[in-house]
Amino acid sequence: MIYLDNAATTLHKPPAVIDAVVKAMTTMGNASRGVHGSALEASRAIYETRRKLATLFGCKRADHVVFTCNSTEALNIAICGTLNQGDHVITTDMEHNSVLRPLYRMEAERNVALDFVTTNKNGLPDMDAFEKLIRPETKAIVCTHASNLTGEIIDIARVGALAKKHGLLFIVDASQTAGCIPIDMEAMGIDILCFTGHKGLMGPQGTGGLCIRQGIEIRPFKVGGSGVQSYLKEQPKEYPTRLEAGTLNSHGIMGLSAALDFIEETGLENIEARERMLMQRFYQGVANIPSVVTYGNFNPDHPRTAVVALNIRDYDSGEVADELSEGYDIAVRAGAHCAPRMHRALGTSEQGAVRFSFSWYTTEAEVDAAIEAVAEIAAEE
Repeated sequence: MIYLDNAATTLHKPPAVIDAVVKAMTTMGNASRGVHGSALEASRAIYETRRKLATLFGCKRADHVVFTCNSTEALNIAICGTLNQGDHVITTDMEHNSVLRPLYRMEAERNVALDFVTTNKNGLPDMDAFEKLIRPETKAIVCTHASNLTGEIIDIARVGALAKKHGLLFIVDASQTAGCIPIDMEAMGIDILCFTGHKGLMGPQGTGGLCIRQGIEIRPFKVGGSGVQSYLKEQPKEYPTRLEAGTLNSHGIMGLSAALDFIEETGLENIEARERMLMQRFYQGVANIPSVVTYGNFNPDHPRTAVVALNIRDYDSGEVADELSEGYDIAVRAGAHCAPRMHRALGTSEQGAVRFSFSWYTTEAEVDAAIEAVAEIAAEE
């Protein structure tokens, strides 16, 4: 199978990731739940993974790295744990439902007002709109770093500087960029960074987290066992325990730790360059095929992730994905991509789009085979 659905999850992982998970499953106890060797080993290894993530993302304190099951859980914790009755939030049309649905929930339950930065027909955001939408009761800006549909990137440093200027909380969804594009919370002015481990970070599913700037207060989303301060009626207030009720996915976190080692050894800049090369190779191959429409700016100097969304004629995107899978053994993602507002902006709500997404392990031969498949489907009468 040619796997080109890496924006959903990376199928091909560094071999060390698999080895680390297997080792953890046979040797690791429950972190913070004992003083015997296997429990202490788990605690030390988990802290070391926090440290690696803090270094990767420019988070000043490793104890402010909180583990979750995925970025959806991280975003729910960040959004529901910071917004209050009557707050106002600025977000964008580029958002995934992992941002939109928690915000809609806050709109319904806490009367939180929402405004959306719009995008043009190519999926590019109106960067000037962020400041125009600020009003006295604005509490936060919540936005993605990159669209999971088009790969278009928001200038996070520019938005972060704006948020700081106006004293706003800045929450960033890095689901599509963590492990693919450099992120520095301090330099970009990010207060809460939400990430997942199973995409660009090339770790196991069931891993993710938040990196939290010192001084930011987040109410616990869930409460329960912590292994410390067990006689308190409420959840301990210290990070990371405040937001980590229950047993952590230690086995998955060890796989994530191994993936972080691979990224450091390989070089994030090398991963970014290779994925960008593969994306451009595919785009150049399909851009001039008659009846193929692509979405976004593919200028070689334009920042974006390694994603190409396209449509062929007026064919339903799901039917195209089925033909790619059944006729060519090529795995892609079609449909709405959990990004309803972005599809409305692109005018593809009914047709959807076919998304090709590339990773470090994608080969040039696989890209060329996908180009040929798109050309053959487009040529069908």
